[in-house]
Amino acid sequence: MAKLRAAECRAFIQAVTEKAAEMGVPISVAIVGPEGHLIALERMDDAGFITPDTARAKAFTAAAFRSMSPRFPDGLVIQQWFKERNPQMLMNAAVFTNGQVAASGGCAPVFKGAEMVGAYGISGATSDQDEEIGRYARAKVSWAHMAEDDSIPETVKRHVNEIYAKVGLGDRSL
Repeated sequence: MAKLRAAECRAFIQAVTEKAAEMGVPISVAIVGPEGHLIALERMDDAGFITPDTARAKAFTAAAFRSMSPRFPDGLVIQQWFKERNPQMLMNAAVFTNGQVAASGGCAPVFKGAEMVGAYGISGATSDQDEEIGRYARAKVSWAHMAEDDSIPETVKRHVNEIYAKVGLGDRSL
C-alpha cells in the first residue's frame, strides 16, 4: 500500500506557496490522506483566516468523492455535477460531515500508480487561480491526479469532458 508522506507534502506546499507568491495571492493549502485525514496544512501570511478550513474541506471533498467514483477527477467536476443534479445534496453532505465538504476548483486527488494516496485543496485566490497553482505544483513535484491505469469508462470521460467545456475549460479533458 502506497502512502503520501509528510516530506512529499512539504515539497508540494513549497511549490504551491512559490506559485501563489509569484501571482501575488496569499493562500492556504491542505493535504489529506485517502480517507480524508489531514497530513499537512499551511496558511501563507496574509491569507484569509477561513482559508485553512476551506482548503482542508476541498481536500477532504476530493478524497471522498474520488474514492466513490472515477467520475469525480477534481473539485470543479464535483461542483458542476451536483449543481446539475441536486445542489441540495451537496449542502446536505457539508452538514452531515460538519462542514468538511466544499466543492470548488483548486482541489484534486493524488495518485501513486493506480492507488489514490490522498488529495489536496488550495484556498484564498479565485477558483481559477487555485486551479492554476495546483497544476503548477503537481507538475513541479510530479504528483499525478489520475490513476496510472486508465480504467475510466468512455461514457464517464465524455460526461466529464462536457462538464469541463461547460465551465469554460474546454482545453482540459480526461
